[in-house]
Amino acid sequence: MRVEPLPGVPAATVDTDGERLLAVADYHAGIEAGLRYEGVELQSAAEARRERLLTCLRRARADRLVVIGDLGHAIGDPFADERAELETLFDALDVPVTLVKGNHDGGLEPVLSDLDADVEVTPGHGTRLGSVGFAHGHTWPAPDVLEADVVCVGHEHPVVRLEDSVGGAQKERAWLRGSLVTEPFAEQFDQPVENAPDIVVFPAFNDRSGGTWVNVDGQEFLAPFLPEGMADTEAFLLDGTRLGAYRQV
Repeated sequence: MRVEPLPGVPAATVDTDGERLLAVADYHAGIEAGLRYEGVELQSAAEARRERLLTCLRRARADRLVVIGDLGHAIGDPFADERAELETLFDALDVPVTLVKGNHDGGLEPVLSDLDADVEVTPGHGTRLGSVGFAHGHTWPAPDVLEADVVCVGHEHPVVRLEDSVGGAQKERAWLRGSLVTEPFAEQFDQPVENAPDIVVFPAFNDRSGGTWVNVDGQEFLAPFLPEGMADTEAFLLDGTRLGAYRQV
């Protein structure tokens, strides 16, 4: 079992149970329609998102695509632009898809059914594929997911603030990887958690979806089990640069 980020992109290959997966989180198809509803006008980047994902699939030579939640953007019924983006995306995909349902995916199942897409939708509390667990992160992963060797989550959109010597700052998407701390989960489930897998928090695939500043004081994590549910956690940039302990970046 290996979870290996693809250099330069917010996607990872996962080798498990004899299958090679490409895993991404927080695709947020149709995000521009949602932003437009809020008064922010942006030209659609649907084509660029789709081509970036297809390129990742080719690079990974993946047998399956796993979306760790928030394939779509609308929390309720998807906008017409979101439906159109998803239709074009699934027309272009030539591998089966597993969607681990996220908090923005509540209205997607009828849409995906209409598309006759080769997609399996799992509950929001996650699923296990071989020795790897996947959960979006907006709710507690199921106990079965925690029996994996590594648990992959999204939802958080982690970003780091990097400053130069003259005070300039920039925001960069980041991976977080650490050890899962079992105590919060045991308390939540009111039962012991015997396994202590690694945990990997994926950066958002969509670069317009904002993020949690993990190294800025006063910022709070979105997932109900973070940061208490992870320890010895390090941050990595998309290009593979190891930044060390995320709080000290």
